[in-house]
Amino acid sequence: MSKPLHYTTSFALLFSFFFINSYGDESIPPSTVCPMHDCGNGVTIKYPFWYKNNSTPDQYCGYPKLGLSCSNDDEPVLGLPNDSYYVKNINYTDSTITLVDIDVVGQTCPRARHNLTLDNLPLNYTDLNLNLSFYFNCTSNPSSSNTSLFGIECLGVGTTQSYVVMTEDDEVDWIGKCMDHVVATVMRTEITGINLITGFGAAMNQGFVLDWRTVKECGACEVSGGFCGYNEIDEQFLCFCQDGSAHENQCKDDDPNIKMKVGIGIGASVGSVIIMCIIFFFYLRRKKNPYVPSSYISQSTTSDFSSRSDIERGGTHFGIHLFTYAELEQATNNFDSAKELGEGGFGTVYYGKLRDGRTVAVKRLYENNFKRVEQFMNEVDILTRLRHQNLVSLYGCTSRHSRELLLVYEYISNGTVADHLHGEKAKPGALPWPIRMKIAAETANALTYLHASDIIHRDVKTNNILLDSNFCVKVADFGLSRLFPLHVTHVSTAPQGTPGYVDPEYHECYQLTDKSDVYSFGVVLIELISSMPAVDITRHRHEINLSNMAINKIQSGALHELVDRNLGYESDYAVRKMINAVAELAFQCLQSAKELRPSMGEVLEALKEIQTKDYTLQKAEEEMDGRSDGVGLLKSDPVPPSPDTVMIKWISTSTTPNTSG
Repeated sequence: MSKPLHYTTSFALLFSFFFINSYGDESIPPSTVCPMHDCGNGVTIKYPFWYKNNSTPDQYCGYPKLGLSCSNDDEPVLGLPNDSYYVKNINYTDSTITLVDIDVVGQTCPRARHNLTLDNLPLNYTDLNLNLSFYFNCTSNPSSSNTSLFGIECLGVGTTQSYVVMTEDDEVDWIGKCMDHVVATVMRTEITGINLITGFGAAMNQGFVLDWRTVKECGACEVSGGFCGYNEIDEQFLCFCQDGSAHENQCKDDDPNIKMKVGIGIGASVGSVIIMCIIFFFYLRRKKNPYVPSSYISQSTTSDFSSRSDIERGGTHFGIHLFTYAELEQATNNFDSAKELGEGGFGTVYYGKLRDGRTVAVKRLYENNFKRVEQFMNEVDILTRLRHQNLVSLYGCTSRHSRELLLVYEYISNGTVADHLHGEKAKPGALPWPIRMKIAAETANALTYLHASDIIHRDVKTNNILLDSNFCVKVADFGLSRLFPLHVTHVSTAPQGTPGYVDPEYHECYQLTDKSDVYSFGVVLIELISSMPAVDITRHRHEINLSNMAINKIQSGALHELVDRNLGYESDYAVRKMINAVAELAFQCLQSAKELRPSMGEVLEALKEIQTKDYTLQKAEEEMDGRSDGVGLLKSDPVPPSPDTVMIKWISTSTTPNTSG
C-alpha cells in the first residue's frame, strides 16, 4: 500500500500547485502561501530555504533540497548528503549560510566523521573557508618529507595516532598507515595563526560558510509585493502574488483581461487534474495486473503528463531528475562497449560524462518489458528516499516511457571490493588489514541504515560494494531490494541473489528477512579475511562455496589456512587478534538458522569494538598471565556445529523467531 499512498500524496501536491497558479478570484495573502519561520534562535527561514513541517510542508516555497527543520534545541537544521548541520546564521544580503556539523557541537576535541558533500545542491564553497585534513588511527606518520602533520593526542586510539594538516597535500601516503581520512571545512579566520593541535576544535565549532549565488534572486518579486517560491516539477522560479496567482519573475500590474486569463488558468488546471486522474487510474490498474505486456503500457499511457515529447525533454518527475535518452547516449558515446564498467543480472553499466562535467555511471536495463519497468521503478523509488554516506547516490533516470530504461548514478572511481580482493586490481599486500576493517565497518553501517529504514538489500556481495579513491565504501545496486513491512517477521518471495551469498534458509523456505542480508555479509567478511571469491569451482567440491569452507576451517581450528598470507596474520599480534575476532563474527553471521545470527546493528557494534580495542594492553595481560593466544571459537580444539557460545550470545532479542510457517 506504500506506493499508491506515495503517488496519491504527489498527486495532491500537483493539484495544489495548479490551483494556486491559476486561481485568482479570491485574495490569498502571500504570508499564508509562503510564510517565514523562526525556530527560536533568530534565524529567519525564507526563500531559497523553506520550513520542513511534517503536517504542512512548504517545499514549494524554496529549492527542493534546501528544507530546514527545527531541532529539539530550537536550532534550524539542514540535511546535506552525508550529514546534518546546525544553521548558525543566514545572511540574505550576501546570500550566505553558516553551518556547523551537529556531530562536533560542544566538543573540545571533535572527531570529523564525514567529508562535506554538496552533490547537486545550489550551494557553493566560498573563499572564506579552508580545509583541514585529518588522518585517523595511524600506525605510523603518513607524511612525506614535504608535509608537516600535527599529532592529536586526544584523538588517538590505543597505540595509534591521529594527525591534522591545514591544507590537502597529494603526497600524504596514508593508505596502509591510517584507518581513515576525512576533510573538514572551517572558516579561514578561525584557524589562521593559531596552533592546530589546540585550536581545530574551536574552529570546527564555529562552522563554515556556503553561498547560493547561483540561485535566482528574489528582489524583483518582493518589490512587486510577492513571495518567492519554486516549482519542483518544472524546475522553475515562481513569484506568488496577492491575488493568489504565480508568475515567473514578479507580480504583474493590473490587467484588463485578468478575468479571461483567470478563466484560461482554471480551464488549464481542470484539464491537468483530469490528465493526472487518468494516469493515476492506469497506474492502479497496472499494479493489480503486473504481467501486462509492455505494448499495453505504451498504448494505455502515452506520457506522464500529456505527450511522449514532454517526457523526452527531461526535467523532474515526483522529485526525480529525468534525463533524456539523447543526453545519456551522448554522455556514453552511444553506449560505447569500451566504456562498459560491468554487467549485472539486470543490465550493463557504462561510464559517462554529462554536459555539466559530472562523471556518472549509467545503468542500461536489458529489456524494456513490464518486469524490467517494475524493477526500474523499484530501484528509483528506494534510492530517492535514502541518504547515507556509504550508499551510492542516484542522480536521476529516464522516464519509464523512454525508448530505454536508464539509471544515472554517481561514478565511483576505484572499482569494487571484489576487484581489489580477487579481481583485476588484486595485488599482494595492496589492500592491508586496516583498510579491510574499514570496508567491513562502513558496509555494516550502510546495511544497518537500510534495515533501520525497513529495507532489505537482498544482494549483498563484494561486487556491489564500491570504493572511492580514499577506499570509502559506497554500497550499490538496489535492483533486488524490497521494502520490509513493519508488522511481519518475514516476506515470502522466490529466492533471488547471487550464488554463494544466498541465505540457505531463504533458499529453502522462501522467507526473506533482514537476517538474509546478515548471512550474505558474513560471506563478505570471509572474503575480506581470505581474499578468495565466494564461489570457485576449481576448489574441492566441499569448498566450492566459501561459506562452507570457512565454517569447516573455523570449527577445525585451522583458520590460519584460510587467511590471506599477506595480511601479517603470523607476524602481527594485533592483526591476528582482529582477524580472529572478525572470523568469529562471520561464523555467527553464517549460522543456518536465522535466529542464531546477530542483527546488522549488533554486527556493526562488534566491528567497532574490534577496531578500537587496545591489543597492546591485551597482549601484555596475556603474557603476564601466561595465557594462550587462542580465543573463543578459534581455539585449537574443534567445536560442535552449533556452539553454545553462539547460541547463548545471539538467540534473538532483536528479531522475533518465525512462528507463522
